[in-house]
Amino acid sequence: MSPRPRRPRRERTATESLLSITLVLEVFVLFFATIVIRGLGVLPDVVAIVGGVVFIGLLLLASVVVRHTWGVAFGFVLQAGLIALGVLDPLMYLVGLGFAALYTYCYFKGEQLERAKREYRADPSDPTPSPQGDDS
Repeated sequence: MSPRPRRPRRERTATESLLSITLVLEVFVLFFATIVIRGLGVLPDVVAIVGGVVFIGLLLLASVVVRHTWGVAFGFVLQAGLIALGVLDPLMYLVGLGFAALYTYCYFKGEQLERAKREYRADPSDPTPSPQGDDS
């Protein structure tokens, strides 16, 4: 009796990879933000820690489900949540806006890369240079 053959692993899109990386980076930032918010004493310790752990869990969940359209939207909602943490620590407004900008950039850049990849796969022998090519 031979083992069942494994299904080939699904290829991740550029958009999915870029958004996942951004969300995981946010996990590290949120870990330290949780420590800072706890240390500032603006919330009870238990609330700050549990809230931080839940938010980190949501970010990790979002990093897994960004392959779906609703997962990308969920990531954008989490960006708004990160910005909203500025209520507890004003520096988080800046950090949240920075990550929201990065998440948005990664979304559009990933879509651009996927479009270029589809065009290349449709006709790889096309000698036409890319629009971002030479300035000759």
